[in-house]
Amino acid sequence: MPGNRSDLTRLRIALTVFFALDGFVFAGWVVRIPAIKEQTNASSSALGLALLGVSAGAVVTMMVTGRLCRRFGSHPMTVICGILLSLSVALPPLTHSVPALGAVLLVFGAAYGGINVAFNSAAVDLVRALRRPVMPSFHAAFSLGGMIGAGLGALVAGALTPTRHLLGLTLIGLLVTALAGRTLLRIQPPKPPVQPPKPPERAPRGESAPRRPGSRTRPLVITFGLIALCTAYGEGALADWSALHLEQDLDATAGVAAVGYSCFALAMTIGRLTGTQLLERLGQTRTLVYGGTTAAVGMLLGALAPALWAALLGFVIAGLGLANLFPVAIERAGALAGPDGVAIASTLGYGGMLLGPPAIGFMADWFSLPTALTSVAALAAAAALIAVVTRRAAAG
Repeated sequence: MPGNRSDLTRLRIALTVFFALDGFVFAGWVVRIPAIKEQTNASSSALGLALLGVSAGAVVTMMVTGRLCRRFGSHPMTVICGILLSLSVALPPLTHSVPALGAVLLVFGAAYGGINVAFNSAAVDLVRALRRPVMPSFHAAFSLGGMIGAGLGALVAGALTPTRHLLGLTLIGLLVTALAGRTLLRIQPPKPPVQPPKPPERAPRGESAPRRPGSRTRPLVITFGLIALCTAYGEGALADWSALHLEQDLDATAGVAAVGYSCFALAMTIGRLTGTQLLERLGQTRTLVYGGTTAAVGMLLGALAPALWAALLGFVIAGLGLANLFPVAIERAGALAGPDGVAIASTLGYGGMLLGPPAIGFMADWFSLPTALTSVAALAAAAALIAVVTRRAAAG
């Protein structure tokens, strides 16, 4: 069990690497979605149903992973899921039909959902031991990995086939998992402090350590999960549809379209790197409210702008707004109820991704893709509203 600052530092570095790897692998997949769409001859609605496999696989495994983390530990589960994620990302370009694509994305989603619960649970334990609200920094690593993965995808889009590109991600993922996984397997999760520090805002009284959700904590955990849902809907929409929106509606090339998600990921990274300072200055509720409002404005611009530069600017603003909503929601749920809290909030959160791909796909067929993307703005505003209700509930 980590007993000194050196152990905690090494543990933080290892977890940061896994967060970055997750974003890198996921972004590498999403920037090849237009090519996979063409390869499978899928319509927008059919592609939306296939993309449902990612979220469905994630949601199905999240609650199971929470229980496995309690039984075997969040560190070993992170390593196992890192291996599965790295292997499964190579599968989508091997398919040539929508049903086959949906099936392999189910496997990819299961690994993606599992690793998110596992390393978020490990991060919650570490946050409590460090006694600082550093959760956004881990998610900044995810965004940084996404930015690098999307940027790499933009560079190799015209030179490598999706098969070679994603197979390369598999090899990188396995190597990184082997290196960073050694630290996680050697160091046990730290014990929570007996007297946790006073958070930026008043937390529910009597929560000296995370526990399994009960009648008092479950409503709050679910409320934070709803904020995560609204946020994940937006992140998933931009991951799955931003490149197609820029390429289809604003006549961007495949390389420039891939840069759209990279701009969003860069903004998320910057927002999360400054998230700890933001939380210490503003507190959780104001961070959530300001973030949701900013994301709503940015997404309206990104979806409806008639010019490419304006759409990219909108993606940047939306990224800054969404940056800290998900990590704050997951950290609070985990602080309330441990791995089960993380699993519940994550399941609700990725339920947003479960609803997002098919909803936007069908709305794109019924109306237009820009109109469909305005739903992201609506849910970002809803997250801000829910944050106000959360503050009242937490104080009661």
